[in-house]
Amino acid sequence: MARRVLIIGGVAGGASAAARARRLSEDAEIVVFERGPHVSFANCGLPYFLGGEIKDRQKLLVQTPERLRATFNLDVRVNSEVLSLDRDRREVEVRDRTGGKTYRERYDALILSTGAAPILFPIPGIDRPGQFTLRNLVDSDRIHAWIEETQARRAVVVGAGFIGLEMAEQLHRRGLEVHVVERLPQVLPPIDEEMAASIHTELRQHGIHLHLGATVTAFEDPGSQAKASRVVMASGEAILADVVILGMGVRPETQLAKAAGLTLGERGGIRVNEHLQTSDPAIWAVGDAIEVRDGVTGEWTLIPLAGPANRQGRIAADNIFGRPSVYKGTLGTSIVRVFDRVVAVTGANERTLNRVRRPYQTLHLHPGSHAGYYPGAETMHLKILFAPETGKLLGAQIVGGEGVDKRIDVLATVLHDGGTVHDLAELELAYAPPFGSAKDPINMAGMAAQNVLEGKVEVVQWRDVAGFAPEKGMILDVREPAECAGGMIPGAVNIPLGQLRGRLSELPRERDLLVYCQSGQRSYNACRILKQHGFRCHNLTGAYRTWKATV
Repeated sequence: MARRVLIIGGVAGGASAAARARRLSEDAEIVVFERGPHVSFANCGLPYFLGGEIKDRQKLLVQTPERLRATFNLDVRVNSEVLSLDRDRREVEVRDRTGGKTYRERYDALILSTGAAPILFPIPGIDRPGQFTLRNLVDSDRIHAWIEETQARRAVVVGAGFIGLEMAEQLHRRGLEVHVVERLPQVLPPIDEEMAASIHTELRQHGIHLHLGATVTAFEDPGSQAKASRVVMASGEAILADVVILGMGVRPETQLAKAAGLTLGERGGIRVNEHLQTSDPAIWAVGDAIEVRDGVTGEWTLIPLAGPANRQGRIAADNIFGRPSVYKGTLGTSIVRVFDRVVAVTGANERTLNRVRRPYQTLHLHPGSHAGYYPGAETMHLKILFAPETGKLLGAQIVGGEGVDKRIDVLATVLHDGGTVHDLAELELAYAPPFGSAKDPINMAGMAAQNVLEGKVEVVQWRDVAGFAPEKGMILDVREPAECAGGMIPGAVNIPLGQLRGRLSELPRERDLLVYCQSGQRSYNACRILKQHGFRCHNLTGAYRTWKATV
């Protein structure tokens, strides 16, 4: 059993490993080296501190070296940079960044929790003053000071991932005009394009200027026109910025591991086994620096999230102290607030499943967050992906407001356990009118999927509507005329559901029918009627709401 454990890096992975190690062994000597001044801080809260929602900076300090020593008897050394690893001697070389002293420390077991560093592409002018990445409290202090000192009024956020959108929201909250530049045609790459469409609308409604499918080619001197840069895009368009936030992604910090000869994976992260052990049996690695198995595809991947890093730290400590523990992979379960909308995702998206050539079926629903007759119910857009033969859940995405968080957690739990859409249909979930419905959105998703698996209805996706041109098929709108007045799919014929049985003679039996309503329930009922009368019928999953969001 290890008597001396060294941990390189704190925050989620390293700090949780240190605390777990002490709980497992009161006798071990545990030393944590942190390159920066803070060993354990809430980096996920940094945007909200910059925007003023979190007002007390001290609340971001989850633990201090003094508290860790008092509570866990840990030797925590901040401002201490590990320069190299000597695997033969089982030693690390450390530089005290405060005094400049360099020294060596021996280990029986070593945990690497070096994290991931912001990606900075070689764009001319990317290192200009007033341009920042956001990784730690020092970065947030610098951004805050720059905005205050320059009286910044216009911000450009490069990158529209989770951190980019959180920063856009919070800079807007501070009163800045905000531009978001994203090289992809959508925000939030983990979700699919039709789910991102409503977030684009939400951002624009709050005054955020979106530049999608845009690549930054230079950051130029703005002269007296702005405080930071003239941000130039490949199209020739340029934006004047008083402050620039660079959120172009992160890559694992693996310099120490690489120099020591540890095995790295194809994605650039440290390769570990199921016990989080590296290619050196005395060294473990956790957090954003490692490659993990995708919980759906089984592929090696990089998923930098605080929750998995925390669990990995615990598992590494377990294994070091003789408690065999396995890390089963990462689903990428994530959630973000974008003004008045909440976006959540777990498991695989369509792009991933298409890339690995895994068959899947897709369903869209638009249920309410709680009982419709109880005030305040909000409509959510729920998407599930599942195996067409077995019904095994493969992924889920939700955009909405109230209740998104608890639904994505249920879906992530079923996904983690290898469950199916049948499990979703059968789950017994808490119900009272202020909180949900007797048939929860989770149950509804499962039941809708069961209908597809059992052949009760055939569904088509929003992108397939063009295939039902008049010469090939017919598009049938079963909503009420008042609803149709607000917009219809071009070429559609309106026959309200209540009149359908009496007007079957108006429908062509030789052509396929694409049926839709507002959210999908009435069109499903219509398809059941039509199918039993001999028509070839397809339900547009997600109905008019999903289709409309994409046009």
